[in-house]
Amino acid sequence: MSANNKNLLIELFVEELPPKALKKLGEAFAGVLVESLKAQGLVGATAVASAIATPRRLGLHLSDVAAKAADRAVQQKLMPVAVALTADGQATPALLKKLASVGADVSVLPQLKRAMDGKAEALFLDLLLPGATLAEGLQKALDETLAKLPIAKVMTYQLSDGWSDVKFVRPAHGIVALHGEDAIDVQALGLRSGRTTRGHRFESQLETLTISSADSYTTQMREQGAVIAGFAERRAEISRQLDAAAARQGLKPIDDEALLDEVTGLVERPNVLSCRFEKEFLAVPQECLILTMKANQKYFPLLDAENTLTNQFLVVSNISPADASAVIQGNERVVRPRLADAKFFFDQDRKKTLASRVAGLAKVVYHGKLGSQGERVERVRSIACAIAAQLGGGALTAQVDQAAQLAKTDLLTDMVGEFPELQGIMGGYYARHDGLSEAVALAIEDHYKPRFAGDDLPRNEVGLVVALADKLETLVGMFGIGQLPTGDKDPFALRRHALGLVRMLSERAGTLSLDVLIAAALPAFGLSIKDPSVALSEFIFDRLSGALREQGYRAQEVDAVLALKPQRLADITVRLSAVRAFAALDEAASLAAANKRIGNILKKSEQAVEAKIDAALLQEPAEQALAAALGAVQPLSDAFFHNGEYAAALRELAALKGPVDAFFDGVMVNAEDAALRANRLGLLKTLHEAMNRVADLSRLAS
Repeated sequence: MSANNKNLLIELFVEELPPKALKKLGEAFAGVLVESLKAQGLVGATAVASAIATPRRLGLHLSDVAAKAADRAVQQKLMPVAVALTADGQATPALLKKLASVGADVSVLPQLKRAMDGKAEALFLDLLLPGATLAEGLQKALDETLAKLPIAKVMTYQLSDGWSDVKFVRPAHGIVALHGEDAIDVQALGLRSGRTTRGHRFESQLETLTISSADSYTTQMREQGAVIAGFAERRAEISRQLDAAAARQGLKPIDDEALLDEVTGLVERPNVLSCRFEKEFLAVPQECLILTMKANQKYFPLLDAENTLTNQFLVVSNISPADASAVIQGNERVVRPRLADAKFFFDQDRKKTLASRVAGLAKVVYHGKLGSQGERVERVRSIACAIAAQLGGGALTAQVDQAAQLAKTDLLTDMVGEFPELQGIMGGYYARHDGLSEAVALAIEDHYKPRFAGDDLPRNEVGLVVALADKLETLVGMFGIGQLPTGDKDPFALRRHALGLVRMLSERAGTLSLDVLIAAALPAFGLSIKDPSVALSEFIFDRLSGALREQGYRAQEVDAVLALKPQRLADITVRLSAVRAFAALDEAASLAAANKRIGNILKKSEQAVEAKIDAALLQEPAEQALAAALGAVQPLSDAFFHNGEYAAALRELAALKGPVDAFFDGVMVNAEDAALRANRLGLLKTLHEAMNRVADLSRLAS
């Protein structure tokens, strides 16, 4: 670090920030500040940035910051020579005015440089621009940062003068800006910077903290202000305390990264406390209890070694009294009514069977153009039974039909009404209570899966079929009425449904074809929608293409395989592996280029070309050799292809490199004789089809 460089601290002290947004706000605040200061040449290459984000502050500690940026040499374009100079080379008034605007005069005329700018010659002036001071640069960076913060909802509040309004995520009350030990004068949100701030709302040793230097901030905040200022540091401390408190009881806290982030956004100095509730509540499904504790109270439920919920939970408090019993008792008292509500909902819901709720779905609107949930259920049943008929016999179809009919009925229960996240899960519990088979109960529970990337797939075949039908009904229906995703807007989660469909067809339902499934879904809608098969297929393959690239497949490989639109999605990864192996062969580049050339020749043909060869019309030795080589290779390649041995099928084609090269060197495809021309095109068409069964190899050509 240069002798003139020091560490920088900036802190914006505000009222309580939204906890779910705090991590993102803190990262954005620090990130934009750093980028702006770097762009102005005020930050060294080795600078280390540490974001500050607590419920009541956003800030940044940044090392290696200069008091003034280095001067910069720039070449300033002035104007075209024809406008700048008279016929005898004198400066025009326009040039003099331009020079004045950059702080120069006619004395620099001999220093001006001429250079082409597009089609015209222009004048340029070499300037040395003074570097920005830190006060100037920090002011600019702070303004940019506040303007770019990802604030979902802005508050408007009044300043102390009683007249001025300010818009920000929460009212701001102070700014600290220090360069080493020196205060930097900046302004924002109606405030002027200084070196004073406030610590913990309840446990700070001092009402006002005076920060000595940028480097003393973290220590002063912790020791005098009772605040752990860094989000990551505070999060790690909460995680440590949670694990330690759980381990003392031989248990483990539930793993929930989003909850941990949110709680980190609620406290400035965490203190984890152990609490418990009455064991009688454990009769309620643990998903209900866990959700109510997490969502409503921000508690961490404790699990035993078998991942079963216990009657103990952890609270992350923002205060650390000598006697924590009052805090513990208060949290136990608060959670009790929540758990009692969950128990009441569970008991009430079980008084009615799922089957008795089916009729009620007709009163629930699904979509204005697609009818009620009851109508939707009938469509899902129809599609599910069509899929089951392809996969199994009557027993599977009967179970699938029952599961599809009952899968949405838990939407009418009190528990799902209170906690929509439990839909499907509660249906599984109520199905078991009604005495339904475990296969049907699991299918009802799993039919929304996979809900997100990396989620589990349905656990049994019945659930797999109903999940496929459910996603197909949504995709076909929404595409059929033109309700497609646009930009970032995807209100019906069609992208997620498409990826879920892809995963199930790829990993668990390898015998099913995408086009057959879409065709099987269409009759369920009657004439209420337009046929969306083409657009929907393109949409699904687009999602698949992106997913495969994220898995590490190269763009050329993906394009080559998906160009053929293989309808059995389970084959695609096998085809990709085969293409990768083929591309590694010495003959691959030449064959890919030839394949591309053949495709172009066939496209330019004025008449339809049949993949047919008349041996009697093969006159040139090169075309005879190619036909013979193709005749020897094609049966072997076809046999491997039909057995699903795609790599072997492509490997057989390597033997064609020599004959193909010789053909293009010695044979005129577009012969004057129409019969010869048609036969040579037929030979190329046969070759083209043989080469492109696994993938479009022309996509591998550079």
